[in-house]
Amino acid sequence: MLKFLIVVILIAIAVYMTTRVIQRRGIMPPAPRAPRTPPRPFGPDDDPDFLRDLDRRRKHPEDPDA
Repeated sequence: MLKFLIVVILIAIAVYMTTRVIQRRGIMPPAPRAPRTPPRPFGPDDDPDFLRDLDRRRKHPEDPDA
């Protein structure tokens, strides 16, 4: 049982060391991250037609067309 445990530990160390060496050499480089831009809020106040209609209603509140 002790021999099995030693073999498992040695395999784990070998895998860990191999992974570290590969990462240091750049064979397996980390995935590049794309620069993230913050999400831009989207609402009716961004719409030029909406703003134009608001101005029209504010200037002529009694106008039935607007």
